[in-house]
Amino acid sequence: MTRARRPKAPAAKPAAAAAVATALPPTGDQFPGSGYVPAIGRIPILDLQPQLVDNLFPTKGYVGDVVPFSCVSFREGHDIIGVELVLTAPGAQAARIRMRPGPKGTDSWLAEAQVTVAGTHEWWIEAWNDDFATWQHNAEIKIPAGIDVDVMLELGAQVVDRAATNPELTSHQSAVLRDAATASRFTSRSASFRLASLLADDVLEVIEAHPVRSLVTSSAKRRIQVDRALAGNAAWYEFFPRSEGATQAPDGSWTSGTFRTAAERVPAVAAMNFDVLYVPPIHPIGRTNRKGPNNSLTTEPGDPGSPWAIGAAEGGHRDIHPDLGTVEDFRYFVSEIEKNGMELALDLALQATPDHPWVAEHPDWFTQLPDGSIAYAENPPKKYQDIYPINFDGDRNGLYAEVLETVEYWIELGVKIFRVDNPHTKPLQFWEWLIHEVNAKHPEVIFLAEAFTRPAIMHALAKAGFQQSYTYFTWRNTKTELEEYLTEVSKESSDFLRPNFFVNTPDILTEYLQQGGRNAAKIRAVVAATSSPLWGVYAGFELAENVARPGSEENIDNEKYEYKQRDWAAQEASGYSLAPLLTKLNELRRANPALQQLRNFEVQFSDNENVLVFSKHLPGEYSPDGVSNTVIVAVNLNHSGIEEATVYIDQTKFGFAADTEFGVEDLLSGHEWIWGGANYVRLDPSTLPAHILRVRHSAL
Repeated sequence: MTRARRPKAPAAKPAAAAAVATALPPTGDQFPGSGYVPAIGRIPILDLQPQLVDNLFPTKGYVGDVVPFSCVSFREGHDIIGVELVLTAPGAQAARIRMRPGPKGTDSWLAEAQVTVAGTHEWWIEAWNDDFATWQHNAEIKIPAGIDVDVMLELGAQVVDRAATNPELTSHQSAVLRDAATASRFTSRSASFRLASLLADDVLEVIEAHPVRSLVTSSAKRRIQVDRALAGNAAWYEFFPRSEGATQAPDGSWTSGTFRTAAERVPAVAAMNFDVLYVPPIHPIGRTNRKGPNNSLTTEPGDPGSPWAIGAAEGGHRDIHPDLGTVEDFRYFVSEIEKNGMELALDLALQATPDHPWVAEHPDWFTQLPDGSIAYAENPPKKYQDIYPINFDGDRNGLYAEVLETVEYWIELGVKIFRVDNPHTKPLQFWEWLIHEVNAKHPEVIFLAEAFTRPAIMHALAKAGFQQSYTYFTWRNTKTELEEYLTEVSKESSDFLRPNFFVNTPDILTEYLQQGGRNAAKIRAVVAATSSPLWGVYAGFELAENVARPGSEENIDNEKYEYKQRDWAAQEASGYSLAPLLTKLNELRRANPALQQLRNFEVQFSDNENVLVFSKHLPGEYSPDGVSNTVIVAVNLNHSGIEEATVYIDQTKFGFAADTEFGVEDLLSGHEWIWGGANYVRLDPSTLPAHILRVRHSAL
């Protein structure tokens, strides 16, 4: 089913509406001449949105998503038309939603619908001549002017007579219309009385709900793929299982953490209100060309290597690193995650070390060089000597089948989410095929694309099936950069790309975080958690780990290449840890449905280039409690000092009149104020760098 936003006028037609025209022309008549059937219907319906430009793939939504729809529709002459969105959810009757006119002179029509069921939805648009509205417009001009009075009244009575025959009406509704038509034909009464009979409130109420339609025209059908809620609204946390519970002996040697010790960290992650726990690859790690600390080319005995260097004598992509435990230990780990109200995301990295069984068993899955060697992975100037990239064209069917079976193997072990490493280095066609095959059997499975690459490729991956995408958010730090980028992902690409705003990764420690330390981490967390319904952090972010390896954008002593111990409890006891802030941010996200939407991001103005202000508003008809939910975020982007600003709010974005004053509550500090069009803020990054304000609607 869908929950639809219905304009005050005209009203929406009930679900059991008249049958939809399925061919052009609607009557099915043949045209003379060659029999050519115009692509344009009797009433043109053009520029349907949302749809992808190439129309190869459906647009996207997720359960709870409020989807905007629009089209351009008009007809010749001056008759008034009506336009209606028809939306069908899997297994449900079509919902019919009257569209409202867009800006004057554009011939655009707009509507929104909240999708509440997962699966493929079909939608189309119907337009028709609104016979009653056309008559009413003409009658209200002509009759008071004494022009064609009797003719206009009889035309109105005939339209109402037709309306009364609608089989969807109740007997009472039909009687209301018949009585009005009869009264309008009392020639002994005044013209104003007769006109008023046809325009009585009870008549208009019936006609508004059941328009009198002619020349009904239907557009072609479009699709929306609606995924489960977690595909569009979730907070992610990443950690390395081998570090959780790892111990170091006095001689410097390490004992790896296991799935059992990692499970002990799970309740703390869940206590921060995260929804997804993501772990890097858990497979055997190759020994040939194994990387040492800080990505060095030399290793010492006991260096664990990079988890992304997959494959050893112990096995490959369907095997577990012996240090982490057994399949039963993995099942236990998954069960503990689920017991704590989260889901596990597993890394899917399609690459192999020289030691991977695939190398010996399927050499045609790799690129052979003229000297007989196999090409290793490169991202110049970076070189990954411990990894062989896969050649997807050597034995396509064999490789594709192996990957599908591998993904299904982990699904059987309880994995429903895959974070895909470097998908842009594999064929787009492969991902389209794989995600289709997996989702056909397991529609609940979610794929996140880790593709920091050119926009066209990132967009194509999302269109081809990836339910989530990493983005350029980590490198957007100034007010202008953020305003432009947040507007782009919430408006321009929101029909197909769901941005997951990770604030850091094992590979990404931005200059902003390096320079700003703890203050910068707070600022980035606030922006990410409130501007997008998807966001994530990599372990250590809450401790503001910000020391980079010289000349790089990576943490020094990077956890990709070695074990890392962190004293979480001590850092929280000292008050240094940002875990309380992350906990609060995730709590606010769950409590405010406006923050669970992507498309509702709106920039608000401040007179300070270091103060970013934006709002997210959800009308009451889409909110679980029926009350509009509005959140205003004002954040100081200067991690080094206090900033003051005047914030100018467009209250009309929240359904208020332009001059309305309204109450706000700061969800971080608990303070309350009265706000209006212009408001003063003072933000100190050393304490709370932001206001997260919930607008009080219920008391208005």
